[in-house]
Parts: sequence; C-alpha cells; structure tokens
Amino acid sequence: MMPAIRRLAAAAIFLSVTASLAAAAPVKYSVDPAHSEIGFDIRHFFSRVHGRFNTFQGTIVFDDKDPANISVDATADAKSIWTDNDRRDGHLRSADFFAADSFPTLSFKSTKVTAAGDKKYKIAGDLTLRGVTKPVVLDAEFLGAGDIGMGGQSMGNRAGFTATTVINRQDFRISWNKVLDNGGLMLDDKVTLVLSVEGAQAK
Repeated sequence: MMPAIRRLAAAAIFLSVTASLAAAAPVKYSVDPAHSEIGFDIRHFFSRVHGRFNTFQGTIVFDDKDPANISVDATADAKSIWTDNDRRDGHLRSADFFAADSFPTLSFKSTKVTAAGDKKYKIAGDLTLRGVTKPVVLDAEFLGAGDIGMGGQSMGNRAGFTATTVINRQDFRISWNKVLDNGGLMLDDKVTLVLSVEGAQAK
C-alpha cells in the first residue's frame, strides 16, 4: 500500500505545482475597442483640448508575477482622429499634423517593462507617429483581472489597464502652430497621451 500512497501523493503534488504554474503563466489579452480609449490632451491657448482615435487594435501579454514577460503591441488609424469638431479633425488629418493620407498608421511596440510599485509599471517602447519612431516610456497601472459574468452569461476573462506619457510633438515632425499677437503660441508642443484599456483574453 505504501508505494501506491507515495505515487498518489507525488501525483497530487505534481498536479498542484502544474496548476500553480499554469495560473502564473502570462495571459494574452486582445484590446476591446468598445471599452477602451486611445486619447490625448494638448493645451490650446489657456485650456486643454481632448481628442482620441476611434479605430485601433492591440494585444497585451500580461504577467503579474514577472514584468519581463509583459509586452504591448498596438496600432491606430490616423484618419480616425476625433475631437468633436469636424473642421478641426480635418485639419488634424492634413499635412499640417498627422498627414494621414501618407502615414495612415500610428503604432506602439514595447521593448521593456519594469515594476514601478504596487500594480504599477514603466513600459518602455517605440512610438511611431507620422512615420517617425521615437522611444517613450508609459506610466501604466494594472486595474485588475478576472472572469466576468453578467445575467448568467460569461464574458470571459477580462483585464483593465491605464497608461499615460508626455511627448513632444516636434519630435514627430508635427510642428504646425500660430503666433499670437502677444507673442505666445496657439498650441503647446507637449502632448499628454492618455490610454484606458480593457482587454479580453485571447482564444
């Protein structure tokens, strides 16, 4: 009986360890555009204007145990820019800003992720705007993850993230501006990128 008990005990330990490792494995999420936003803020005169890109896609590989396993890969359609003003949106698509006809895609691809506190991370990566690629660092936060059910229907495993960074639009050859009568400028060069992302576990 003893050898059989030992084999059962060993099998139980093996299954327990295997389950633990599986639970800790990186999880791949597909960005859900219906519950996510790729937005930006820029100073205009003395206030700030908010905009976003309405068409985008991306994946996040997340591992809450090891940041080295985390990665982000996302793209957005430049023509989908939206600031709730048709005239302004048309100008932003033009050669003065994003030159969307010539450079239709914006992209970000992570290169390194490090922990920066409880559920907080520094995501270094390459950002491409208007055909120019520059390194940036996103300040990101993991909001949580779990299996979601509503009304008796499963929505699967979902996860939430936020991230921000500040870029200089001049670095990406987005330099259009107007000088005011008092010598100031209409637009600031600094643009804050604001990301709010919900991901669904990829099948």
